[in-house]
Formats: sequence, structure tokens, C-alpha cells
Amino acid sequence: MERIDAEQLERAAQFVWRTGSLVDQRRMARLAGTGTSEGVRAAVLAHRTGDGGFAFALEPDVKGPEPQPLAAMTALAILDEAGVLDQETGAGVCDWLAVHTAPDGGVPDLLETIGAYPHPPWVQAPPQDRGGLLTTARAAGYLLRNRVEHPWIDGAAAFCRDRIDRLEASHPYEMFSVAAFLGAAPDRAWAGKAAARMGELVRGAGLVLLDPADREGVESPPGYAPGEHHLACDFAPDPASAGAAWFSAAEMRAALDFRAAEQDADGGWPIHYRRWHDGIELQARPGFTVDAVRVLKAWEGAA
Repeated sequence: MERIDAEQLERAAQFVWRTGSLVDQRRMARLAGTGTSEGVRAAVLAHRTGDGGFAFALEPDVKGPEPQPLAAMTALAILDEAGVLDQETGAGVCDWLAVHTAPDGGVPDLLETIGAYPHPPWVQAPPQDRGGLLTTARAAGYLLRNRVEHPWIDGAAAFCRDRIDRLEASHPYEMFSVAAFLGAAPDRAWAGKAAARMGELVRGAGLVLLDPADREGVESPPGYAPGEHHLACDFAPDPASAGAAWFSAAEMRAALDFRAAEQDADGGWPIHYRRWHDGIELQARPGFTVDAVRVLKAWEGAA
């Protein structure tokens, strides 16, 4: 089923041309068929720092010139999306991640340097002596999927497996990362069993809004802004995602229909998290718009 037609795609593209960063525009050009994967790659690598990390608001909520694990994860995600996460680039990111990896094999989501630059007031650097599943799982998942080889990956994968096996409570963003890792984990038998349990956790803990048309009285997940919800297609951005098995065909159709209908009059999609400064909506909406287009196109003909 086609949920985004040529007119909607053009309005989305015009919105990104007006408001988007270089990375947003390169990603949109590729999705629209007028740009290349190499263009996306060049835009992402322009955010590299001298030590091999990534910074400069590649992730809109992570400002400043100091590299952060969360920004490295974002870089890997976009390179994976464009099909240009190669051995050389991936190994370079692993080199940087290895420097900041905790003894347990995971990397903290943020380093203490986040405090020196503008950031959401509720975002603080976690303890640096332990890894974070959000960043480690998604980074490791993209690296595994693209068959990048590096010693860091084995330790990170072991960390993720251990943490997932013990996971009893979570939040949506962490579960997006868990799904990315489970989709690429080498032990497919383990990954299948873990994915089934994670799906039960997502549904049982109310981390997903299964009926977007009926939000009245539905509480947001703990720690999230009122009215901040995530849809089935956020956990399963394409039919091959590990999270796709967590939802029925009807639930996925409802999510995709709702996401398609969210396109605003200006051509862009809204953001759904707390605004922490006057410019964040303008800065973040182009990326959300590209993500919406990408997901809707990925599911064409499948739901």
C-alpha cells in the first residue's frame, strides 16, 4: 500500500530544502532519487572530530565540538541507512568507541563533556564506569549488519547479550536499539528467543501506542512528556526489523496510516518529545521528516 505519493514526497522535500541541515538534505535527496549514498556519507563524515568521534549537532540534542557516543551511534545509523557503512569507516568509529568503553564492554551513552555545551536540562552524563545499552546495542547492531570487523564489536556484543538477558524494564529509545542489535546478532536462535521476550516487554509495559486513533487516557511511558508516545513503526522501521514481529498486521497498518497523516501543511512531520529551547523544533523536524518518509517508503507493499 502506498502511503506517501509523489505530491507528499515533494512537499516533504521542499520542507527539508527550506529548513534542513546538510545531512538532512543529503538524506532526503537520496530518498527522492536525486542524490547519492556517497553524498550522505560525505555529509556525515564532515561531523568527524580530530580524534575520530562525531560531534557538531549531528544528533540535534547533542551540541558543541566534543564527540559523544550518542553522536557516533547516529553517524553509524545514517551510514547504515545509506548503505555506506564500510570496513574502514566502521573500524574508525570502533577505535574511538574503544577509548571510551567501560570495563563491562559497553560504552556510556554520553561523556561528561556534554555538560560544557547546551543540552536538554534532563540529560546528564551517566556514570562513566558502566556501559549504556541504548548506544552500545544500536552501534553494535549496525556494525554487525554491515560485517565490520573490529575487536570492540565482540566485547560490545557480549555486553548487549548479557544486558538483554537481564532486562526487565526499559524505555522506547532503548528498545529501538535492542531491536537493532537483535536483528543482526550472530546467534540467531538466541536472538529469536530474546526478541520474543522483548516484544512482550514493549507491549506489556505500555511502551508502544497500539491504537494511535485512541490516545485519550493513555499515559506516556515513565519519564516522557505528556502526550509523547511511540508507534509500532518506530520499533520496526522496515519489514525486516526484529521489532516487526512484535505487532499484528492491523497494528502496523494503524501505525503507518497515522504516521502518514501526521504530515503538516508545511510539508514536514512534527517532533514528539520535549522542546528544551526555542530552536529545537526547527532543528529536529527535518530529520524527523526524513525518517517518516524513509519508514513509509520502506513499508510500501508490505502492510
